[in-house]
Amino acid sequence: MTGKNFYITTPIYYVNAAPHIGTAYTTVACDVVARFKRLDGYKVWFLTGTDEHGQKIEQSANKVAAKPQDFVDEVAATFREVFHKLNISNDDFIRTTEVRHKKCATEFWNILKKNGHIYLGKYAGWYSVRDETFFTEDELVNGNAPTGASVEWVEEASYFFNLSKWQEPLLKFYKDNPDFVFPRYRFNEIISFVESGLRDLSISRTSFKWGISVPGDEEHVIYVWLDALTNYLAALGFPDTRGKMQRYWPADLHMVGKDITKFHAIYWPAFLMAAGIDLPKQVVSHGWWLVEGEKMSKSLGNVIDPFALIDKYGLDQVRYYLMREISFGNDGSFSYQSFIDRNNSELANKIGNLAQRTLSMIYKNCEQTIPSYDKDKIEMLYSEELLVRAAGLLTKVRSRFDEYQFHKALEDILAFVDEVNVFIDHQAPWELKKTNHEKMTEVLYVVLESVRYVAILLLPFMPDSANKILDQLLVKEDQRKFESLHRDFFLRGGEISQPVGIFPRIVETV
Repeated sequence: MTGKNFYITTPIYYVNAAPHIGTAYTTVACDVVARFKRLDGYKVWFLTGTDEHGQKIEQSANKVAAKPQDFVDEVAATFREVFHKLNISNDDFIRTTEVRHKKCATEFWNILKKNGHIYLGKYAGWYSVRDETFFTEDELVNGNAPTGASVEWVEEASYFFNLSKWQEPLLKFYKDNPDFVFPRYRFNEIISFVESGLRDLSISRTSFKWGISVPGDEEHVIYVWLDALTNYLAALGFPDTRGKMQRYWPADLHMVGKDITKFHAIYWPAFLMAAGIDLPKQVVSHGWWLVEGEKMSKSLGNVIDPFALIDKYGLDQVRYYLMREISFGNDGSFSYQSFIDRNNSELANKIGNLAQRTLSMIYKNCEQTIPSYDKDKIEMLYSEELLVRAAGLLTKVRSRFDEYQFHKALEDILAFVDEVNVFIDHQAPWELKKTNHEKMTEVLYVVLESVRYVAILLLPFMPDSANKILDQLLVKEDQRKFESLHRDFFLRGGEISQPVGIFPRIVETV
């Protein structure tokens, strides 16, 4: 696998509101995948950013008497700050108001026009400003958009993309690429939607000005979804097809919320087909977070601020909970009690306690020094059943990542931690120190090697905490990757400092 490229993207986030737990969830999930792939030998390009055009932005800016550019500058800075706080390892952050993006979107329009896929007509229909989306009469629910947003009747001159032409090519592509959308049930919804018939898509507006002008017709601005989707190309330098475009396109993974899957799995592939550009390999669609089983809303006062959580409980505790609590793809419910329970039972009592008590025994009983063995002795120790299972853990975790089952990957790691704790209790090194000091030392070494495996596998999820464990184990920086999960990279001794706990218990109840 070494040497492979991997391009992963979050959706670009709309800047009419502050980041929330859904923003954190998507971005952390992408970060976990990006970090995992890097540790697994891939050259990763990880993109996130902000979507800054459209009528909704113009209206939001007007409400606070700000110029649209000043408004988006301020909110985009908030997103950057938030991602820094979440310890997101993105390689690029793109804004749709940047020159490089405008250049890309304009050239993309020109290619579609030149290829004969854009024509001027008149749009008449229902439009949701909040969703920046057009809806047909039969898509409305009780007179509103399917999302619950209000709609208004719009009649205006518009450029259209001949989406209807791409119905059969899309269905053939779906058939030939059965993993294009994950999870499968959401892919089935996409296929069903396309099979029911596609209408040509309005791709420009004249009723507002905050957007990228249509080339050659400045009365129109490019529809925000055509504008926004091209960010994935702009970040690689398109229309220049050399360099990063050549290395990383087509994208390996677009991760999006279920509410925008349609745009990424229908419109985006159709646009790319029409432009003669390769299609992304996969669109991964996740669910929404509820709170104690209810939808988050300001009126209910149950909106979760993930950054307040970080300030109170710790960054990695929040990252862990987001990836552990729900099956990726499904909706999940945030619960403070569940958050506290997972922290205390899984992080503090299991992982943290395992590392601290073992290191503490080494510190007290082995002259503050991790034992050092030669390769023959290591071979013998690695025949121990516990380390045989440790060696197979990466394969298990990798297979979970292939299915985006992050909670299962963590479950596998925790199950191994349980096995290590059982091993310690069975071997009872605190008894061995009275009767067989050499055997005690070997037992503790086997446990520390197991902890090394656990810490490296936790790096994608909790990089700060996992690195603190590896620091205490004296693992070199260049040996903190998956190729180091091998007996050739065994712990080589060294004097340790007084061990410190990594995951404090939360002493409060809800």
